[in-house]
Amino acid sequence: MTEIMETKLEITSWDEKPYREFDDGRKFSRAEVKLGGADGLTGGSFESLLYYRADGTSEYVSIMEITGTLGGRTGSFVLQGAGTYDGTTARVTTTIVPGSGTGELAGISGSASSVSTHADYPHMPLTIRYDLA
Repeated sequence: MTEIMETKLEITSWDEKPYREFDDGRKFSRAEVKLGGADGLTGGSFESLLYYRADGTSEYVSIMEITGTLGGRTGSFVLQGAGTYDGTTARVTTTIVPGSGTGELAGISGSASSVSTHADYPHMPLTIRYDLA
């Protein structure tokens, strides 16, 4: 049976560095982000590769590791996904990487999504939909 957890992880650090910039304002960037825990999750981190258009909107891909307790089981798992930023709202949809669960979360499957605005900062809302084997 699929369980749903809604939480807000705290963004404790965001280190973003452009690695290719264009005269018209477009750029490619890499971000390393650390997350503090909430609701049984002890934290996590993710890395994103971002493409910014000249107008500041962007597309990105990311891979994130989350640690903590879900459904009474402790371990970690990895999320992989893609997202967009329209100038106001960041949206990302991810899937749990098969075989990435550790500890009591071995065998976890599912997905997660986040929709956030500047008003949410320094928190990242996260909805995790998961099944435990």
